[in-house]
Amino acid sequence: MSLKPLSLLCAVLLSATTVLAQEVPAPVRPGAGSGGDIVSYDQIHHPVVGRGGMVVSQSAPASEVGVEILRRGGNAVDAAIAVALAQAVTLPRAGNLGGGGYMLVHMAATADQPAIDLAIDYYGVAPRALTPDLLLDDNGRFDRTTPAGFRNASVPGTVAGLWEAHRRFGSLPWSDLVAPAITLAEEGVRLSDGEAEATAGRAAVLALDPGAREAYLKPDGTPYAAGERFRQPQLAWSLRQVQAGGADAFYRGELARRIIAGVEAGGGIMDARDMADYRVEISEPLWSDYRGYRIAHMPPTASGVSVAEALNILELWPLRDMGWGSVDSLHLLAETLKVVAADRRLLGGGPQWRTPSTGLASKAFARERAGLIRLDRVLGEGDVPVGNPWPHESRDTTHFSVADAAGNVVSNTFTLSNSYGAHVAPPGTGILINNSLDNFSWGSADETVTANHPAPGKRVRSTISPMIVFGRDDRPWLVTGTPGGSYIVPTMVQLVVNIIDHDLNVAEAAMRPRINQGSAGRPLEFEAGYSRDIERLLEARGHDVSGSATMGSTQSIMIDGDRFLGAADTRRPDALALGVR
Repeated sequence: MSLKPLSLLCAVLLSATTVLAQEVPAPVRPGAGSGGDIVSYDQIHHPVVGRGGMVVSQSAPASEVGVEILRRGGNAVDAAIAVALAQAVTLPRAGNLGGGGYMLVHMAATADQPAIDLAIDYYGVAPRALTPDLLLDDNGRFDRTTPAGFRNASVPGTVAGLWEAHRRFGSLPWSDLVAPAITLAEEGVRLSDGEAEATAGRAAVLALDPGAREAYLKPDGTPYAAGERFRQPQLAWSLRQVQAGGADAFYRGELARRIIAGVEAGGGIMDARDMADYRVEISEPLWSDYRGYRIAHMPPTASGVSVAEALNILELWPLRDMGWGSVDSLHLLAETLKVVAADRRLLGGGPQWRTPSTGLASKAFARERAGLIRLDRVLGEGDVPVGNPWPHESRDTTHFSVADAAGNVVSNTFTLSNSYGAHVAPPGTGILINNSLDNFSWGSADETVTANHPAPGKRVRSTISPMIVFGRDDRPWLVTGTPGGSYIVPTMVQLVVNIIDHDLNVAEAAMRPRINQGSAGRPLEFEAGYSRDIERLLEARGHDVSGSATMGSTQSIMIDGDRFLGAADTRRPDALALGVR
């Protein structure tokens, strides 16, 4: 069966309006507080419902592509691949071919095989020519604000990751899954206000690189405006190479040669051998549980271990009794995040480092670390040394979640690291290249913990934390993840707590305001929406409170019997939860 891209997109657009109108409310209490005969609802926000599957992503056109793949008989992995490739076109600041990410896959049991849970790490790897001073200035300092062009690019893993997922679990032909992205690139997409504003904000930097300027700006160097059709013929050519030759075309073919030629001309260190040698890492998920719900996390170099540690600590307190948004619960969350921030110094990439993930995610270690926390005072600088989990051993990114009618689910987060990555594109490819080498601990004064020090061939650490929570029947119940850099871990923790401890539906849980606490000594950040009285009470307890922009953008699916409940977090524009009816 061959997909027809034009008819595919037309069919999606015609059917989308009927699906978007379907929402599932929180439990209804007839007449409660409403005069008796008016239906009232317990919660303000409600998820979208589907009964044949669900796609939730930050890009509406990409969600539409994924749902059409499900309608045509593709499984969750097929739809995830198509969504990811479409986002390389429709969300170029985060969706990508030139970056990397992490994918959790659950394939439901069949008559022929048991259920399969798999973690696919396709994040960046440092080139072989990397040196410890590559990104340091003359004073030995690392300045994130200074563009480094192609020098801070890790070997991109997205195409390899998607190819591996398809090789293992795909049901539709690979070429059919690439076709919608090619159509979008060739025919163009009408820019939303959000995407137009995002590009305009980075236009001056994009214009500095000839390849990025040609691919993403008008001939005069100005950005495309909202409502204008943005075509990407160079990216369409690159996608056609990937459609015809798969991962081999990207890492060893003519496309690879163009990428390397651009990197070398731009002063980068990645070479043809680095590209040809790239491999994804396949493993079991990192498992934990929270109040009886089993959770599949992405193992290091992702940060699922930090989410697991935070939840294990919070599990020791009665959050439900404290109530959502109470001073005690917010204080406890902030102190927990301080402890987790200290222990993140033990998270790093191989082959030079082995993260003690079993110990970090253990209940016993959480009990030790929880001993630092007091409800009547705050932890200050110097109060939170790095823990010792070894005895217990046995900022622009995008996430999407996919579930199909057969019980298969995918939780995927991928990124260029910064918004638009390094703001460079090898000429003739239309592919934005990542700046993920920035994520190493360059020039760190702490030489005692080498977990994230830069090294040749080392896998780069990330805050990314896709997640699958299993219900009491041991089937996928919540599929979720978020972008957000340093906000990812606290965002994931708060979403889980909102649902499990506070009985919020998946949409309400996503929309409640969030807090963020970095390491001890840093301010406690608040999104808008909390009472100033709460902030004052936390200040009285010793917290240094400050305001914040929005934190993360969860794209989530909750599976409730035969219903798929989708929640697109509106903190970032253009997100869409779309169900199969």
